Parts: sequence; structure tokens; C-alpha cells
Amino acid sequence: MAKIDLYNFANRRALVRVDFNVPLDKSTFEITDDTRIRAAIPTIHKILSDGGSAILMSHCGRPKNGPDDRFSLRHIVSRVEELLGTKVHFSDQLFSESAYDKSSNLPQGEVLLLENLRFDPREKAGDTGFAKQLAKHGDVYVNDAFGTAHRAHTSTATIAKEFPTDKMFGYLIEKEIESVSRLMNSGQRPITAIVGGAKVSSKIKILTNLLTSVDALIIGGGMSYTFAKALGGSVGDSLVEDDYLETALEIVNKAKQLGVEILIPKDSLVADSFSEDAQTQVVETNAIESGWMGLDVGPVTIDEFHKTIVGSKTILWNGPLGVFEMPKFAAGTKAMAESIAEATDNGTFSLVGGGDSVAAVNQFGFAHKMSHVSTGGGAMLEFLEGKELPGLKAITG
Repeated sequence: MAKIDLYNFANRRALVRVDFNVPLDKSTFEITDDTRIRAAIPTIHKILSDGGSAILMSHCGRPKNGPDDRFSLRHIVSRVEELLGTKVHFSDQLFSESAYDKSSNLPQGEVLLLENLRFDPREKAGDTGFAKQLAKHGDVYVNDAFGTAHRAHTSTATIAKEFPTDKMFGYLIEKEIESVSRLMNSGQRPITAIVGGAKVSSKIKILTNLLTSVDALIIGGGMSYTFAKALGGSVGDSLVEDDYLETALEIVNKAKQLGVEILIPKDSLVADSFSEDAQTQVVETNAIESGWMGLDVGPVTIDEFHKTIVGSKTILWNGPLGVFEMPKFAAGTKAMAESIAEATDNGTFSLVGGGDSVAAVNQFGFAHKMSHVSTGGGAMLEFLEGKELPGLKAITG
């Protein structure tokens, strides 16, 4: 495996798997969040500044029956050009005489963006023939799409075999690997993980895996009510997974055995309906009456969580503390972002990952105040769970 910093791309065509799966406005097709495009810019700049050319390939959305203009990457060409500051050509076909002509004759310092990979069903199938066709577009393969590294798709895994020696990670994946490794292997303690979101069932493996690495585990979001009920509390109409009450208790007991402090919200902002117009009150989390549901943490919890966060040296945040999409229930999640930003400013290493928590730090304007904001929700979770990611193994062997 080559290292991108040590590789000279002069006169070489770099076939780069990027993650340009960006949200598009349904009527205007304008990009509503270009974070993933921005994340790939340093890698592309390295290739171009060396005197190479870049052929970019990505998926976008979930097209079901072949080409669909709603998911065409032609909609993002102008924004990629703007961010790169260089000409970006576009091929509306993956394989054709015209497509290969464009990649073969691409001038040094310029970029070619190929059409949506998932317009061809062989992409998700990890098809070898499809990989060979794609490989004709480049002399060297660079994978910089961490968000798809957990998928054994053609462009993220199979294609690497077509470049026995000239294959490598881009800067983004290198940083993602470094950040997660630093989190899991850091000597900087205390280490605190904040895990939120709706369901315990979707976070069991990460919770279990984290217990062996962290000093404190903060539980937030809807999943906290499953823990509260498991510990004997009354949680009213709050979201609860009754099938996972025993699992929650097992996690609590294992934490005690390992000396890990578990923090569950002591008070909650509850509502009489899942609505911005709902009536609300603050009550103890283990004493929520029927007809009320917890939708955010309360002020006592915010203060307790703040003390733990600012006293930490390494932090992972995955999942919001409440229904932050509604301003009425966003206080807890915003306060968490503020606390982590304060800790980071004082030298703490902070890693934010997972779609909702990333959306939250972006929404509240704190993304630039975190040490690292991951672009790979599912991939980062599986990496933290200790799973082997096909997209990474394809490069490292």
C-alpha cells in the first residue's frame, strides 16, 4: 500500500472513490449540505498539484431502476468546480468510447466526474467485470470514501485488486482511521463516550465495545428511557424497547464490573405529545407519568453531563440527547455541543460521528470546534464495534 503523501501523481490518472452522496433539494437539485465534497478537496488538490489528473467516482442517493436524473451527479459539477478552483468535466456514462476518451485525454490539473455508480446494479454486487471496466479510467486507485468503507461494493473493495501496488487511502480516510484509533487507544484519560439516539438495539455492539475502553459512558436520547425503565423507573409514554430491558441491565452491570461510570439523565423535559406545540414540564426521569414522554434532558442532567465532559481528555459523541430537530427539545443536544467545544478548546481530543450528531454540530455551528467530525456514520460505528471494513481491507490487505 502506498501513502498518498509519499506518492507522486505527476502524469498519472488517479481514479478516486469519493463520497459525494450529498443531499439535493427535490425541486431545484441544489446541494443543501456540501460537507462531504469539502472533505475530499485536500486529496484531489494533492493529485492535481503533483501534476496528475483526477477521475472521480461516487454514488448519490438510492436509485432503484437504473439511471434517474434525480440522482445524477451532473447536478453537483458546478459546486465541485467552485470548491476545487479548476475545470471539472462530466461523463454521463461510465463506460463508452466517449467516457474512456475523456479519462484518457484528461489534461494534467483537471478533473473528470463520472456518473452515479449505482445507476449500474453491478456496483452494489461487487462485480469483478464491473471493476475491470472502471479500472480502465485510471493508472492509480485512491479510496477516500470512508462513508462507504463498510460496504463490499465494486468501487470500494473489488476494484482495488486491479491495482496491485498503486492503491492507497486519501487524506480523509487516513484521518478517520487515525481519529478512531486515537480514541480507542488513547493514553489521554479520562475517556468519555456519549451515546444517544432512539434505540438501544441499534447501539448494543458499540456500547459493549466501548465499555472496555472508556472511563465514563453517557447515555442520552430515546434509548436512555429503556435504561431508566430497566433500573426500575417509571417512564410514562417515552420510547422504550421492552425486549432490550435485560440487555440494558447487562450493560449497566458490566460497566460496574469494569469500573466504568454510567450516566443516565436524572431529569427530562417531557411533553404530552410528539409536537413542537406540546405542553412541557421538567420531571425526574424515573418518575414520568402516563401521558407524558421524554423528548430532551433537563437542566440538572445538562449540568451533570457538562462536569463530566469538561473533565475528560478524550471524547466520543455519537447520537443526540433529544429531538433536536424541534427547537423546543434542542437544549440538551446544543448544551452537549457547547460542553465538548469547551473541552476541546482546553486541549481535549473530541470525535463526533454518526449522522444525527454530525447534523447537530453543523446545525448549531460547532463543527469547526471539534477535533474531528466523521463523514462516515455507519462505517464509523462498525469500525468502533471492531468490525473489519471491506473498503479498508481492500487497501491494506
